[in-house]
Amino acid sequence: MLTPQPISEPVIDTKELFKKATSIFIIHGSDKYTLRITKSNKLILTK
Repeated sequence: MLTPQPISEPVIDTKELFKKATSIFIIHGSDKYTLRITKSNKLILTK
């Protein structure tokens, strides 16, 4: 009998997501968010 495989969450590398930018905009419903990489290489999401 086969055991069902768990469904994994999608994984997106920040290098792919940001390309050469340090910030991107994300639209969620009617809200616009900014996701940015700090100088210390941390991620900050703001509305």
